Formats: sequence, C-alpha cells, structure tokens
Amino acid sequence: VTQWHCSQRTWAGGHGVRERLAQCQDQSSRHAAELRDFKNKMLPLLEVAEKEREALRTEADTISGRVDRLEREVDYLETQNPALPCVELDEKMTGGPGTRGKGRRNEKYDMVTDCGYTISQVRSMKILKRFGGPAGLWTKDPLGQTEKIYVLDGTQNDTAFVFPRLRDFTLAMAARKASRVRVPFPWVGTGQLVYGGFLYFARRPPGRPGGGGELENTLQLIKFHLANRTVVDSSVFPAEGLIPPYGLTADTYIDLAADEEGLWAVYATREDDRHLCLAKLDPQTLDTEQQWDTPCPRENAEAAFVICGTLYVVYNTRPASRARIQCSFDASGTLSPERAALPYFPRRYGAHASLRYNPRERQLYAWDDGYQIVYKLEMRKKEEEV
Repeated sequence: VTQWHCSQRTWAGGHGVRERLAQCQDQSSRHAAELRDFKNKMLPLLEVAEKEREALRTEADTISGRVDRLEREVDYLETQNPALPCVELDEKMTGGPGTRGKGRRNEKYDMVTDCGYTISQVRSMKILKRFGGPAGLWTKDPLGQTEKIYVLDGTQNDTAFVFPRLRDFTLAMAARKASRVRVPFPWVGTGQLVYGGFLYFARRPPGRPGGGGELENTLQLIKFHLANRTVVDSSVFPAEGLIPPYGLTADTYIDLAADEEGLWAVYATREDDRHLCLAKLDPQTLDTEQQWDTPCPRENAEAAFVICGTLYVVYNTRPASRARIQCSFDASGTLSPERAALPYFPRRYGAHASLRYNPRERQLYAWDDGYQIVYKLEMRKKEEEV
C-alpha cells in the first residue's frame, strides 16, 4: 500500500510539472507572436521615419548651403559697397577728439620698422579646444624663442598656465602638462600681454588711507618677469577717468597689444566716452610715448588688435553674432579708413573676449566663449587698392 501511494504522488507531481511547462510554452508562443506582430507594424513606421530624417537632413544641408552662399554674397556686396569710414562729420567740421593737442597727443607716429602691411581678409580659422571660462586670453610670446603657450583664464585671477608647446595644450588632460605662474597681484579684465619674456597686465592700485577717490578710475601697469617671477617695473597709466573701451567687454579697462612696432594700449576715458584711445608704450619703462584719440566708436566693440601701427576694432551685437572689423585707425597716417578692408570673421560660438596678434606668425589668438581659436590673416600692402 505504501508503495502504491508513493507511485500516485510521483505521477501527480510529474503531471503538474508537465502542465506548467505546457503553460510556459503557450505563453512563450503568444509573446513571440505578439513580438512578430509588433515588429511587422513598426518596420513600416521606422522606414517612414528614416525617410523623413533623410529628407530633413537634406533640407538642412540645402539651407546651410544657401546661408553660406548668402554670406558670400553679402561679403561681396559689402566689398563693392564698403561701409562708411568711422569718422563722424561733426568731428571733421568742428574739430572733435582727433584734433585736441596734449603734448605728443595725436601727432603722426613715425614708424621704426619697414612694416607696411594691412589686413586683406581673415583667411581661415582653427578651433583648438575649450579651456576655462567664457572670458580669458591665450597667446604666444611674439619675441620668444620657444613655442610656449600662455593661458590666462578669467578677468580677476592671479595664476597663469604655461604649456611647453601647442600640442600639449590640445591634449584632453592639458592642465597636467602645464606649469603655473602666480603673479603677486590679480589682473583686471582680459587685456594682458606676454612680450619679450615679460607678462604685462593691469591691476587696481591700492587705495590711499582714508578711502579717497583719487585712484578710483586709474589702473597700474605691471611688468612681471616670467622666468624670475618678479615684478621688475610698474607705472600708473597716465589717463584719468578710465572706462571700458569695448562696449561688449565690460571687465577690460586697458587692452595691451603688440605688433611689429612694439607695445600699445587701447583704452577709453570719460572725457570722450564715445570713442577709443590708443597709446604707444615703451616696453622697457612702461612710459607713454604717444597718444591718439581715434574715431572708432566704443559702442558694440568687443575687442581690438594692432598690426603695423594700425588699430583694428572688432564689433559685434549683444546677442552674439558674426564679428567684423568695422573701424581702423593708422597712427602713422599711411592707411586711410576709406581704403581699409572691413572683413568678417568666420562663424563661431559667441563673442571674442580677447584677440592677440602674433606678428611672427601673422595669426590671431582668440578666446571665444571659452573656446581657443586661431585665425590666419591674409595681408596686403597699405598702398594697394582694396
């Protein structure tokens, strides 16, 4: 009897397993059939979606081509119908900022080199990488014998990154390849310059006892030896009531520049709050050799640079768009505004926080919303027609 009961239970248990297996097989068959049905329904939809995506891609390529053609046509039309030179009529007639005399102010500059080139066009651009915040500058030493890259991130900082060469800067973990140079005072804005082994930058001078306002709108220029890491000279910039020279770059009060002729400074004052001023500096002593009131407006200016003694001012709009050289001022008087080219920069990310010209390479090192860009320039003789 006991054996019969055991056989009954074994048969019953086996029968239950077979039922469950059969149920699983039925469910699997139903799921497989549902998946096949779903796949059969989705395949036509996916094909339609793929066709629509290809159509949108083709349309986007067509629109991009039309935009490029339109930009080329606009550039062509502007070369045929150049913008009016940035000299206001009332200043010509009544003697505006360009006619005031203050010592050596507004006298023609005597060139010390045979440099006689001007920009013909911005030939190309190369985006190197993104490093740091939206405002800063990066550059090479135009007089240096090495390929070092100097990166100064931010508008109020005291530490510069120095990379052995451009290739090290472009690496993904670039900061590991960099040495750090700390200056004794934080710089102001993005107007710094590396020139001849020195870092030139502007700082706020310390306030006088009692909190007087005499130094409120002045800046002190610092000459810092990068190898010895010492301050070798300093000078209060000889201009009162400094204001940001560029309407779109509010943190910069003095923008230092270097070209074939040496060291320059771009600035503006409350005395004429509508236009830029230019000064030629002695890189050894920081003395101001000459000053000029230029006709270039501050409004919508974002950056500037100097080539062969000519100031080129770059303009944009507050909602960042394509930048353009829209005003030039030749301190030597060789290049008239009417004969200067006014080229656009290629499309990019936002707005220039700084532009540094390298006369040895004839390139611009640009900082654009945290992206580091190189612009190659095409030049022509100043005497040639546009």
